[in-house]
Amino acid sequence: MTELSTAVSAKTKTRTTARMSAVVLSSFMSVALGVAGLYLGILHLGDNFHTVVPGELYRSAQPTPELITDYQKSYGIKTIINLRGENVGSAWYDAELAQSRRLGIDLVNFRMSAKREFTEERLTELVEILRRVEKPVLVHCTSGADRSGLVSALYVAAVAKLGEEAAESQISFWYGHIPLWFSPAYAMTRSFEALEPALGFHTNSKESGRMACGWDWPNRNE
Repeated sequence: MTELSTAVSAKTKTRTTARMSAVVLSSFMSVALGVAGLYLGILHLGDNFHTVVPGELYRSAQPTPELITDYQKSYGIKTIINLRGENVGSAWYDAELAQSRRLGIDLVNFRMSAKREFTEERLTELVEILRRVEKPVLVHCTSGADRSGLVSALYVAAVAKLGEEAAESQISFWYGHIPLWFSPAYAMTRSFEALEPALGFHTNSKESGRMACGWDWPNRNE
């Protein structure tokens, strides 16, 4: 009888421990997701401005006329590459165009989608633009997370030639990009992976897995 009681007690303790572990894990995941959501919210509500290559390339969310003025004063911006494309009649575009002309900044429209994979033909077109425009350059999309991330990565890889790891770090959670397969903007991550051979990089499963999980967090030296 004593042995049976001991066995029942051990099973009860094991179940209790398992339940407690599940509760702790669930609480931890909830807190982690909450923090991640808050961080993404702050990025998407703010200007999401970052230095890619000092003196050459900067990235941001859609800039207001006031921010364009600030960026020019602080970083000497001479060209803006708008990844949302020409949108005459839209308030944001008309304001950006007017302010760029007012400040003598060249506005280049290069339309691309965060939900479609970027082709090698478009890569050639983009790299040509990135090489010939007057620098420093500000590149932006809507939130500064996905399209801006891919273009920044391609600049780092094909123009600045700072290496694969530095390029991949531009497409990460740090900037608001969600590098997970269920995200519509995961097309930007897939695009870079598909273009790596054209960029002179050779992928392997370890590197692809690290990038897909968003483990390459850059050092923020701004």
